[in-house]
Parts: sequence; C-alpha cells; structure tokens
Amino acid sequence: MQKLATWFLALLLIIPIWNCKKSGPSFSVPVEYHRLDSGLKIVLSPDHTAPIVTVAVYYSIGLRIEPKNGTGFAHLFEHMMFQGSKNLGKNEFLSLIQGQGGVLNASTRFDFTNFFEILPSPKLETALWAEADRMKGLVITPENLTNQQGVVINEVKAAVHNQPYGGFPWLDMPQYANENWYNAHNFYGDIQDIAAATVEEVKAFFKSYYAPNNAVLVVTGDFVPQEALSMIEKYFGDVKPTDRPESPDITEPRQEKEKIFSKDDPLANKPAIAISYHMPARFTPEYFAMGLLDQILLQGEDSLLFQALVKKEGLTGNVGGGINLLGNMFNYNGPMLWTAYLFYDSRTSSEKILSVVDSIMQDVRNKPIGPEILDIALVKIRSALYDMMEGFYGFGRADLLACFALFEDRPAEIYLLEEKLRAVTPELLLKTAQEYLRPANRTILTINPKGAGQ
Repeated sequence: MQKLATWFLALLLIIPIWNCKKSGPSFSVPVEYHRLDSGLKIVLSPDHTAPIVTVAVYYSIGLRIEPKNGTGFAHLFEHMMFQGSKNLGKNEFLSLIQGQGGVLNASTRFDFTNFFEILPSPKLETALWAEADRMKGLVITPENLTNQQGVVINEVKAAVHNQPYGGFPWLDMPQYANENWYNAHNFYGDIQDIAAATVEEVKAFFKSYYAPNNAVLVVTGDFVPQEALSMIEKYFGDVKPTDRPESPDITEPRQEKEKIFSKDDPLANKPAIAISYHMPARFTPEYFAMGLLDQILLQGEDSLLFQALVKKEGLTGNVGGGINLLGNMFNYNGPMLWTAYLFYDSRTSSEKILSVVDSIMQDVRNKPIGPEILDIALVKIRSALYDMMEGFYGFGRADLLACFALFEDRPAEIYLLEEKLRAVTPELLLKTAQEYLRPANRTILTINPKGAGQ
C-alpha cells in the first residue's frame, strides 16, 4: 500500500456553510483533503443522512483547453472512457454500477471532464476499483475509436446541426464574444477533426490528460473516511503520473467595443437574442458581486429583466441565462460570460428588446443597488447554493469540492463562499456594474428564423 506524500494536506474541517447573521440554520460540510505521491488529489466528505455514496473523478481537461489540432477530443474521450479497460470490457463499467443498484454519468465541461457514480454505501469499494481500473489504462482499438467517432458525430448532428437553435447560446456565444482560440473555438468539435482522429493520437491524449496528477477523486456520503482512504491507496496507489502538457494561455483581452452578430437558423420558427458580458476574474470581489448582480438582474420572476421584459412590456414569456451556461458560477476556471437570452415573436423588434435592456443596465450602472434588494439577492443565492449542493442525491457537493480542489487546490474554499458574498456592498455592486455591464463589454447575437411559416 502506497504511503501518502509527507506534504499532503490531511485536514478534517467541520465547515459551517451559510451561518446566517440574520436567520436560518447553519450547514456543515466535513472535508478531509489528501494527496497521493502520484499527485492524485483526494477529497473525502462524509454525510450519514442516507446509505449512499458518491464517487467522482474530475480530470483537468475540458472543452476549451483541448489541443488546437484536436477539436472535439475532450468530448470524444468522455465516450471512450466507457469502451473497456484491463478488467472491464466494453460497457461493462455501466453494467457493473447499475448491477449494484447505482447510477452513473459523465460530462465534458469548459475546464474538466468528470465521471461519477452514486450507489449504496456498501458498494463504495466496487466504484473505486472500477475508476482506478480505467485510470490505469483504456483498451483503445481502431474498432472502439471508429464506433465512438460515429456516436459523437451523430450526437453533434442531433444536438446542433439538426436542432432548432442548436447550440444557442451556450455553444454559439463564446465563438462570437471571445478572441482567444481556446475560448472561441467550436467546443463540440469540427466533424472533420473528430473523424480524422487516429488511434495513436487518442492514446497520446489519454496518456497526457487521464493521469492521477491531472485529477481529483471525491467521495461523499455514508462512509468512514479512513476506510475509504485505505481503499483509495489500495486501488490508485500504483497508478503512474505523467508529464502533463503545459497549460495553454486562455486569457481574454479587455473588450473595448460592442460586438453585434446575427445568425440564420433554417430550423427556427421565431427569433431569439442573447446578450453576453465578460465576467470578472474568478474569486475576485467583483466576481462575487456579479454573482449577486445575476440574482438581481436575471434570476427569478422578481429579477429586473424579467419584470421589465415579461411583466411590464410583454415582449417575451421568459428570460433565461446566468453565469456559465454549461454549469454554475463555481465550476469553471477561466474567462467566462454572463449571458441573458430570450425568444420572442417575429412582430417584436430586437431594437425594442435592447432598448428595455439598455434602460435596466443604465440604471444599475448609474445608481447603487439598495440594501433591501441586496439582502434579497443574498437570500436567493443562498437558496441556489443549497439547491446546488444537495442536487442529485448530493452530487452537487461533490462537484463543488472537486472544482475547488482541481482549480484552487483548496476544497475548503467552500467554507468561504458566504463570507465573500456577504462582503459585497452596494458600492462594490455599482463599481462592478460600471466596469462589466458597460455596452463596450457586451456581445449581442440574434437568431434569424428561416423555418416554416417565416
């Protein structure tokens, strides 16, 4: 059994979350943080509320940080990870977990690819063994690759090419708003690139990114931390680290001029519009201020944009959007957009919609948000965080812990969220709005419908 690195962080933090100054119960999250000699980060967070456990493995390879000569590789590899490993044949991972009464899933996001299982707590060791087996090495064959290339290409066609508003706005808007290729390329991948992938390229991709020193393993739920740690050492202790590729520069220049684009959609039957602003850098005071501005402007029927566009003007039935349309405001690591989008009747002009939006944004930039509105925003974001953490049988907690470990090397960052949000003042909200909600910082994309009846 491999010894833990002497410099690992071995903490047991009983972390109060949302210990509100005014009212409401406190929420505690126990966290142990360890690191193996191989570089694998381990986060353990027991919760004995229900007899289930979640095992999640996050790899630091996502849609935007895939190599330039391999668009679509990050997503392709999400599929390849189910094609068989040393002790589990093709799709046997799936049947193994489901056969134990569990559920599983995987996803590819901007800055990570994740795999997770939720299953009865006595089956924790099964999930750990299976995840370690495929981290040690996939069975990559021409047949498996060809099969999954077809699956991914068909998924792209079904989700984007043959779907009304396909990719709007999560896939479209980054390509219009960003300048850096890593943030602005087709994240789903060009079909030609996916089809051209070779076995040698796929093996090299796996060796580069699917290694313990490029990953974090999180276990949450009904388990004993020391027992889980012993299992992890047993199954992951001999997985070899790799020479990680140099991280690409994904910074974005400050946007100095408003960008306006339109896109014809032959399948759409009504117009749509998306309005995006570049976000402040992650975990800065302005970042937390934008989280609260998102609640004030966009989230819920009491939000300023919903009240103006839906309730008062009747220009649309709903307004959607937020920070990070492919996740939440905490599970990304790099430049990001805050986006509002809506669908509207062809008799309504985009100019009218923009005039209403401009009026709201001008007010937010010109005068401070009152303390009453700020208090309501804090309540809303508190509720959203509770929902996030407890979502899908508690997987949301694993997601936050994984991201804070992967990006900041500090899963205990979860402890500081309330403090940093409550530190936001009306003055900081105004300063943030003036810099990040200025017209020169936004990109507008309209969808022109070309479907039946247009």
